Amino acid sequence: MATLDTTAALQLQSNRIFLRKRLVAFSIPALIFAYLIYVFFAFNIPDVIEKANGDNARALVADTYSHKVHVTRDNRNAAVTVAIEGEKKGRYPEGTSPEWVTLGNTTVIDLGEGHIVTFGPETITYDVPGYGLIKATPTRAQGVVQEYPTDEIPAWVNASKNRMAVTTEAGRLTVTRNRSEVFRYFGGWELFFFTLDSPYHGLSFGEVLSRAITGEAGAIVSDFWNNAMWRHGDVAWAIGETILMAFLGTFGAAVVALPLSFLAAKNFTPLLTVRFAMRRFFDFVRGVDGLVWTIILTRAFGLGPLTGALAILITDTGSFGKMFSEALENVDKKQIEGIRSTGAKPLQRYRFGVIPQITPILLSQVLYYLESNTRSATVIGAITGGGIGLLLTQAIITQKDWEEVTYYIVLVVLMVMFMDWVSGWLRGRLIGTAEDKH
Repeated sequence: MATLDTTAALQLQSNRIFLRKRLVAFSIPALIFAYLIYVFFAFNIPDVIEKANGDNARALVADTYSHKVHVTRDNRNAAVTVAIEGEKKGRYPEGTSPEWVTLGNTTVIDLGEGHIVTFGPETITYDVPGYGLIKATPTRAQGVVQEYPTDEIPAWVNASKNRMAVTTEAGRLTVTRNRSEVFRYFGGWELFFFTLDSPYHGLSFGEVLSRAITGEAGAIVSDFWNNAMWRHGDVAWAIGETILMAFLGTFGAAVVALPLSFLAAKNFTPLLTVRFAMRRFFDFVRGVDGLVWTIILTRAFGLGPLTGALAILITDTGSFGKMFSEALENVDKKQIEGIRSTGAKPLQRYRFGVIPQITPILLSQVLYYLESNTRSATVIGAITGGGIGLLLTQAIITQKDWEEVTYYIVLVVLMVMFMDWVSGWLRGRLIGTAEDKH
């Protein structure tokens, strides 16, 4: 009878364990599903989906790898200008234009595949293959008077009393009272090497190389470096500022945190109140995000890369202080006692018995943070007005030259990759691990 009772109890316990496992296996997916439902409504995903615009997304992607040539007519005086990205720095000299634009009293713009836009003395027309001729006449009294070949205006035309916008696969035409403008997409980053006023614009790579060999290398480099549209010289300086911010902030924090970490380590500072105060100090400076320190320091010291370096220094001082103090608490006491037995003074014991033990950890963490802070310095620079972050923010704010934004992002990625390689190489050289890994 006792054996039967024991067997029944074991069976009951086994059933309970089985049911508990089944309950856990069921509850975890249910909780995840409930959380996803909450996120769906909390972040208003239906509204986001409703507002999503595929045309805008395609235009944004196209802007990252291509450029637009603008043909603009001032409706007040009939003056026509042609400029790459609509910028004065990329404007064609007066009386000149690309081959698909014919200037004159009537300017004819051939967008390809039969799409023809004409800037007449009074009327602007767009001949759309398969649809017909669209006419727009800017007037002071009646706004933009429009004529269409059919009574129904197609979806790719945005029309109002004072504005007409026609968007096709060939290009875009906008007409207002004061201005008529056509732009056409072309692949590539135009004027990336030389601007229109450079004698080297339009030359092939072989021709430029030939001129460089024959003594024009300095002029070629100068034209590229001082490119007014892409500002390669300014960009290189900004990259240097960003790296300098990360370098000064990271190594400055290490220099400040190392002596303070001794005060936070219990085996070096037996006084509890000092250790507690120092640890709370580390918690405070690292608990406040670096961007918050950036805003505070900007108010105190103004804009500039030095403010960004100080923000990184303050934040990393807390992180390094915590890590260094924990490393100090795990040092081998026997090595310190060995140094003490030689009659070494406290500073000498720290120098020869402690520092060599924590150096690998110190260098590894500092180099890792240097790599990480290179990325952070980009964002901090956007706030403090320094480095590549400032140029990136300015390019985004314009909402126009997204190929320039792409250029800066590519440079930031290359900069981070370079700093990753440098930190890995230094780590292998100084710590003696992962040699030749990078």
